[in-house]
Amino acid sequence: MSLLSSLLTQYFRKGAVGGTHRQEPCPVCGASSSSYGAVDFNKSCEELRGKFLPPSNVSIAYYQCKDCGFCFAPEIAKWSLAEFEERIYNKDYVLVDPDYAEARPQSNAGSLMSMFGNQGLSIRHLDYGGGNGRLSQLLGQQGWNSSSYDPFVDRSMRAEQLGQFDLITAFEVFEHVPNPKELVREVSSLLVPDGFVLFSTVLSDGIPGSYERLKWWYASPRNGHISLFSRQSLNVLARENDFQWRSLADGLHCMWRSVPEWAAHMLSAKNPADGY
Repeated sequence: MSLLSSLLTQYFRKGAVGGTHRQEPCPVCGASSSSYGAVDFNKSCEELRGKFLPPSNVSIAYYQCKDCGFCFAPEIAKWSLAEFEERIYNKDYVLVDPDYAEARPQSNAGSLMSMFGNQGLSIRHLDYGGGNGRLSQLLGQQGWNSSSYDPFVDRSMRAEQLGQFDLITAFEVFEHVPNPKELVREVSSLLVPDGFVLFSTVLSDGIPGSYERLKWWYASPRNGHISLFSRQSLNVLARENDFQWRSLADGLHCMWRSVPEWAAHMLSAKNPADGY
């Protein structure tokens, strides 16, 4: 058994995971959530590419809210930053997310420059949950006023020290956060009144049946995917923060209060799956 598997097994044997029949309050709407199923801790998104880690023999329970459909792993959500660093965001993380360091920032930078063109040069941009800051670095090389902030990486900095931004991006962030209400509140506090939030996360709507859903590639604890959103759960978070929102494409969404002129083209096409 690997050291990681041994540590995880010891951790859960101490009672980290309770019985599967208990109820958990939904972190989004507060309604009752019950056990939805479980997967092995080493289940990762790389399985979509045919790459599998050895089983850890540690079962991770996911719960689903009966009201808003939010699905989450409550025990991992209770971990400290140190535990996340030891068990998930460690030196082996590259094995389950090889695109993290360079390929994804390159792709996202290209997408943003394509979306906003020269307008990106006149706005203040924050990449929230920006990890190593590579996306902001790439945009800065193109003349953008871009900053990166990651609560996990930039632990000596508080969000309120950053000021406010016209555009906030959060690519592959929502599914990693144990407290989604706190996440959206913080993003809201960093946004100017007529700002625009662009974020990515894959929604669970349309995934057939509970058994099939737990086989879903996105339900991957080894990647830190502990918060799986439905459309209704995003509706709840948007309403609580006076946001409107919509999906722009599969896995890509936006939030706003007052649409800025420089982002109006993003919302010009009617989407039948518009949110609140």
